[in-house]
Amino acid sequence: MRIVFMGTPDFAVPTLERLIKKHEVVGVFTQPDKPKGRHMTLTPSDVKVCATNNNIPVFQPESLKHGEAMPILDDLKPDVIVVAAYGQILKSDVLEYPKYGCINAHGSILPKYRGAAPIQRAVIDGEKYAGVTSMQMGEGLDTGDMLITKKVEIGENETAGELFDRLAALAADVIEETLDNIDSITPIKQDDSLSTYAKMLSKDECPIDWSKDAQTIHNQIRGLNPWPTATTTLNSVIFKIHMSHLTQTKSDKAPGTITVDKDRLFVTTGDKQLLEIIELQPQGGKRMPVADYLRGHKMEGVFE
Repeated sequence: MRIVFMGTPDFAVPTLERLIKKHEVVGVFTQPDKPKGRHMTLTPSDVKVCATNNNIPVFQPESLKHGEAMPILDDLKPDVIVVAAYGQILKSDVLEYPKYGCINAHGSILPKYRGAAPIQRAVIDGEKYAGVTSMQMGEGLDTGDMLITKKVEIGENETAGELFDRLAALAADVIEETLDNIDSITPIKQDDSLSTYAKMLSKDECPIDWSKDAQTIHNQIRGLNPWPTATTTLNSVIFKIHMSHLTQTKSDKAPGTITVDKDRLFVTTGDKQLLEIIELQPQGGKRMPVADYLRGHKMEGVFE
C-alpha cells in the first residue's frame, strides 16, 4: 500500500518503522522543529529523524487548514493515511482523501481516555489494563469507529514512561494487523456514554498530598514519571519523587511523616499505610536511589 504517515513523538516511531518494512511510505507529516535545551536549539521530531534516515520526504506544516495539504496528497497519491500522535487536527478534505481514509493508532482502550494523555491518565487512575485501539478517523476528538483493540496488563509499579514504550511497540502491531485485514474488518461505533477524556498533564498536578491513600499517591508518582514528576517538600527543599513501592505496613503517625530504616525511606499516607520511596531527586541535584541519598543526608520530619 502507498502510505502517508502522520506522527511526531517517539511513540509513533515503531509504527513508522514497521510500515517502512511492509509498505511503501511515500511521505511523512510531522510537527515543525521546536527549540529544545538550554540553548533552545531547533530540534527535529523523532518521526522526522526516522523518516530522514530512510530517505522519505518530510512535510512540516504549521497547521493543516482546509485545502493546504491537497497539492501534497495529489502528488503522493496515498491509499491510506496512518496517524499516530501527530498533534494536528485533520480536516474533512484530508480525512476523506485516501481510498481507506485515515487510520489512527490511539494509546487507550477506546472509548475510555480520548485525548492527549491517555497512557499517563490510565496509570494515575489506577487502571489494571491499558491498550492501543486503531480507529477510522472522523472530525471528532478520538471518536471514530474502532477497528482493532489490543490490551496489556499494567504492572503494579510500572511507570507511565515504561507503559508508553510498551504501547508504542503494541501500536505497530495493531496498525500492521489493521492494514493486513483492512478489507474484512467491521468497524465498531464507540459508545459515547462510556467515554472519558485524558487531558494534558500539568505541573500543577505534581505536589503530593500525603493525606491521600497510599495507592492514589503511588499511582500519581508512577503516572507523572518521566514528566512532569511528582514532588514533595521538606524544610523548604523540593524533592522530585520518581519511584515508589506500596507496603503492607501500617503507621499511626501523621500523613507525610518520614520513617528511615537503615537505607530505606518510608512515608505515612492518609490511610495509615507506609509508602516506600525508591528514587528521588533533591532540588538542584541528580536523580538517585534513596539508599545513595541517605548515605550522605539525614532525613527526618514531615513532608509538606
